[in-house]
Amino acid sequence: MLRLLNLELQKLLLNRASKVLIFVSFVLPFTVLILSSIKINFFGFFTLELGELGIFNFPIIWHITTFFAAQFKFFFAIVVVSMIGNEYSNKTIKQNLIDGLSKKEFILSKFYTIVFFSLVATILITVASFCIGMYYSSYTEASIIFRETNFIAAYFVKLVGFFTLCLFFGMLVKRSAFALAFLFILFILENIILGLITWQSNFELAEKIQNFFPLKSMYKLIDQPFQRIVMTKFPDKIDLTYDYAVHGYEFLIVLCWTALFLFLSYRILKNRDL
Repeated sequence: MLRLLNLELQKLLLNRASKVLIFVSFVLPFTVLILSSIKINFFGFFTLELGELGIFNFPIIWHITTFFAAQFKFFFAIVVVSMIGNEYSNKTIKQNLIDGLSKKEFILSKFYTIVFFSLVATILITVASFCIGMYYSSYTEASIIFRETNFIAAYFVKLVGFFTLCLFFGMLVKRSAFALAFLFILFILENIILGLITWQSNFELAEKIQNFFPLKSMYKLIDQPFQRIVMTKFPDKIDLTYDYAVHGYEFLIVLCWTALFLFLSYRILKNRDL
């Protein structure tokens, strides 16, 4: 595993564009640190500081930071599809296979890289969230601090699942731009199917079915926190209540898609004439 990972990291770090995108994908999630220190002055009447609103209290901070950090996953997605596109355009994939790398090892080297960078991103956002929380949170009990750290696990699984999907599209079309376009097409397709099911039955049933789709299931791992933030300020508003928790079956759905996309990537490479 380490040999394959090291091989892939050498390729990425020798590519200037990949280094820039990796750097950006790691740095941008830390904009949440900037948000925590923003102070908005309303014409001198009063100053609003986001960190003082309670949104960076434990345990809600785990939900907020992972949700916003996940929005920047597109930058590393470009790196993932570029890994495949460059292999075909530079014909290094054929050379790797000639040099003794099996097709299975080739796919695994890409997957190990995905897992590695997802793990690094998860560790960084965990440390950032903990530091912000310790500074702003009015709760310091260990039971409260670590109550919802399952959002961190959800963040990791979400990244691995999404990047494995990108790997599959990269293998399918062999071109970075087309692979990214397929992500957009899949998003549209999922919503078209949602509309068709809604038309035939009802929206609630359609939404439940859509939660099993690839992109939607990855999104559902970490639901939007905005409604929850409002709930903390207006606890009597029962109509705002929604299920924002991370569930085991949501992990299972995404992990199944991840395994399927990894397997399909391997099958494409195995059956393709290079």
